[in-house]
Amino acid sequence: MQFVNAHATQTLEIKHSKFIAHVVPYDLYEATLQELKNSHPKARHFVTAFRYFNKYKQIVEHSSDDGEPKGTSGKPTLIVLQGANIINSAIITVRYFGGTKLGTGGLVRAYSDAANLVLESLTLQEYKYEITKIISFSYNTIRKVEYECQVHSIQIISKEFTDKSVYTIKADEKSIQNFLLKLDRLISI
Repeated sequence: MQFVNAHATQTLEIKHSKFIAHVVPYDLYEATLQELKNSHPKARHFVTAFRYFNKYKQIVEHSSDDGEPKGTSGKPTLIVLQGANIINSAIITVRYFGGTKLGTGGLVRAYSDAANLVLESLTLQEYKYEITKIISFSYNTIRKVEYECQVHSIQIISKEFTDKSVYTIKADEKSIQNFLLKLDRLISI
């Protein structure tokens, strides 16, 4: 899976209609949609599609045609996100009507092409589901633990020192598993 980590935009013009596609990280979706509605008051449609993981690690998807004929704009945009295996991202396409009707097939192609165009304009990041673990260990192994965190690209979120060292760490599942295997006898979870 991949995700978008920056806002990008591309414009596609078909028969005098403009399709301005914006792709954003899902966290910026609501604010970007509102900003686009404010900055494009004469636009006819604001077609949206997004995919993200909820807290239960389930994929949530949604699309909106925003007044276009049913199934001709939001769904094709969502299909582009699905086909590219993109998560935690949203596409918002602003349409200015150019006076010539495109028909249902023309709309499907136009919105799909606009979505593909904007996705091709940026570098997608590989998505890795991250987990958090709390580990404890003796003081004399701090150096070893911190070294292995660096080697396995594990982020240390917090450190607590009581009768033992207690670290909260975060990384993708594979890195955490490899880290725990390496330090199996030195730490407890």
